[in-house]
Amino acid sequence: MIFDKIKGDKVIWIIAILLSVLSLLVVYSSTGSLAYLKQGGNTEYYLFKQFIIVILGFGLMYVTSLIHFKYFSRIAQFLFFLSIPLLVFTLFFGPEINGAHRLLWIPGTGLTFQTSDLAKLALIMYIARFLAKKQDQIKNFKSGFLLIIVPILIICVLILPGNFSTAALVFVTSLILLFIGRANVYHIMSLVGIGIVSIGILYFIGKNYPETIKRSTTWVNRLDKFFNPDEEQVYQVEQSKIAVATGGVLGKMPGNSTQRNFLPHPYSDFVFAIIIEEYGIVGASAVILMYLILMFRSMKIARNCSMKFGSFVVIGISFMMVFQALINMGVAVNVLPVTGQTLPFISMGGTSFWFTCIGIGIILSVSRTVEEQKLKSEKLQYATT
Repeated sequence: MIFDKIKGDKVIWIIAILLSVLSLLVVYSSTGSLAYLKQGGNTEYYLFKQFIIVILGFGLMYVTSLIHFKYFSRIAQFLFFLSIPLLVFTLFFGPEINGAHRLLWIPGTGLTFQTSDLAKLALIMYIARFLAKKQDQIKNFKSGFLLIIVPILIICVLILPGNFSTAALVFVTSLILLFIGRANVYHIMSLVGIGIVSIGILYFIGKNYPETIKRSTTWVNRLDKFFNPDEEQVYQVEQSKIAVATGGVLGKMPGNSTQRNFLPHPYSDFVFAIIIEEYGIVGASAVILMYLILMFRSMKIARNCSMKFGSFVVIGISFMMVFQALINMGVAVNVLPVTGQTLPFISMGGTSFWFTCIGIGIILSVSRTVEEQKLKSEKLQYATT
């Protein structure tokens, strides 16, 4: 069988395949209006595009899984320092879309590249490398904590103007990784306090001096509309609620969504609402379960890995991915304000899907090494007996 030749955690491979197949179904179902608007009614266009993206993504995942994860520790610094000028360039010279500079065009491909996707993966690897090398010093503020928190803040501050939710996602994931890496809890909680105060200051500036920070008005409006919805926000929420309510237990079945014609971005921001409508509570629960299993399997891999870098990088990547998924789901069911976070492996995408695949590939690389070490240990034990 093909799975006998594929190395790494088989359960994670299966989850990645199932979520990607669901992505093809949901993208095809939810892009009908977009196809008529931009592709002259060619409804297969976005399906074919997503299919190519998925195939290439799995190619990247497979190749990444074959590379020993220790090499990612070596390139972590390079990718981290590369991501900084890319973020700066995007911030000042990237195309402005919806009032934000988030991406760069890849010449000759028609695809966009969100530099924050590279930056957040590079930062996780950088933190994992630092924690693995500085375990003896991480509790010391000057020789440990300060040396890692500065790079974290640099990346978050550069991402912040274009994408507040991604900056927050990266910041929280970094703190979780530092906590697991045995950083001083007092230092971490102090940073949490600084973060909360900073959000309050940003809200105050956006509310009273919106011209100071360009995107601050958008952040304030999203929070205000979440707690005090206006007609536009009520419309979005109501359409999402209708999708959830009409889905029932088993859903309307694939391709039968009606709210895809009314929901904003049903193929990305509100893709989970379409999943509930077409596949019901059963389908939505299955999707949530797959993400939770992905997290559980990743924690098991991290626990069994003998190298600290492998453990930390698996925890960081898996937590950020699952946390992002939960944020997207929370927005779709109106538990959280609109953030713009996609649903990993499912939302229509390009380079974001590929970076997700690379992240999973790194986890699979660690699991492959764990499996090989376990096999060697078993053979040695058998030989000695």
